[in-house]
Amino acid sequence: MKSLKLDTPRSLAQRAMLRLRQGIIDGEFALGAAISEEMVAQSFGVSRTPVREAMGQLQAQGLVVIRPQVGSFVFTPSPEDITALCTFRIVIEPKAAELAFAHDRAGAIAAMEQAIVAMEEALTAKDNVAYGRADSAIHDALFAHCGNRYLQESYQLVSGRVAALRTNLSAPVDVQTPASFEEHRKLLRLFERGEFDGFVRLMTTHITNSGLTYARALQVA
Repeated sequence: MKSLKLDTPRSLAQRAMLRLRQGIIDGEFALGAAISEEMVAQSFGVSRTPVREAMGQLQAQGLVVIRPQVGSFVFTPSPEDITALCTFRIVIEPKAAELAFAHDRAGAIAAMEQAIVAMEEALTAKDNVAYGRADSAIHDALFAHCGNRYLQESYQLVSGRVAALRTNLSAPVDVQTPASFEEHRKLLRLFERGEFDGFVRLMTTHITNSGLTYARALQVA
């Protein structure tokens, strides 16, 4: 297993959870893969107690499935899960964009522009992980600047799973073609101009196509 380092002054369980969460999102742990509490504890240099607590937190976020007497596994979405997830995003993301435009347009644009630069660099480098992170940053910016904590909390229910699906399933496809990158640049331009009819149409298409990519990739896997 790749060396897993802990940092930042949080509780052991919180630090373990954050490191494991990022490992799942970045594809260090594949979708459906077993996660050994004992191996993780040894790699972190801690007891199994904080790792077990971290697993419980990740299960609450939908990133881990704990099967009693069997083990802990990275989540694997069903076709129905993917459809429901995309429907949720189609409802919530355009509203976050509208609120972000009204609440902190400049901040949202700056964050999205920075993510676009990172996405372009990842596209050139064919770096799946960096592309997935930049992709997530664009969508995250809408919620970070929307000024509504309830909308932000709702998004947090799914953001980890969406980020993991991006890196594991769609980023390997997206880095081979500029199509996804161009869609994100167009979304930014529409947002900048406050053209929300066009933004909603493109975001709906973009999320729907992402769901189709997830489903196809899972069928192949």
